[in-house]
Amino acid sequence: MEFKDVVKNRYSCKSYDGRKVEQDKLDRILEAGRLAPTAKNLQEQHIYVVQSEEGLAKIDKVTPCRYNAGTCLLVAFDKNNVYTYPNSARESGVEDATIVATHLMLAAADEGVDSCWLNCIDIDKIKAEFALPDNEDVLMILDLGYGSEGAGPLANHGNRKPLSETVSYL
Repeated sequence: MEFKDVVKNRYSCKSYDGRKVEQDKLDRILEAGRLAPTAKNLQEQHIYVVQSEEGLAKIDKVTPCRYNAGTCLLVAFDKNNVYTYPNSARESGVEDATIVATHLMLAAADEGVDSCWLNCIDIDKIKAEFALPDNEDVLMILDLGYGSEGAGPLANHGNRKPLSETVSYL
């Protein structure tokens, strides 16, 4: 698929048929995340693949938004291995993990796999449920799978502000 079509056609799926993503497709999606740029190439991301019934039940405890996806990716980063901006204004962990997550999401669309970016999660609860290391922060969960019959974009999916409202030339 051409990149412009991937970006245009990808939507946040809110209803999955429960099937897990095939390993070959999942490997290509994960590889796209591995190749994402990070500040100073620190590669502080850690992706947790959740497909077991036990793991999916843990996700259901912390969010109502799994939507029956058969595969979920927890995107985390090592907060002790981030680039600190000059004047300590901020650190790169959240932005780097966001770039990785975006690569994962777009690669999924390219593979014909539906996705939904979940940020309706309690970070402390998800860390506790999966006993994640103290040095890691969770950015989000990415639902992956195949939309159930009738699934599709929300009615407002195509509503976008014109570039003149979101872009300025300086």
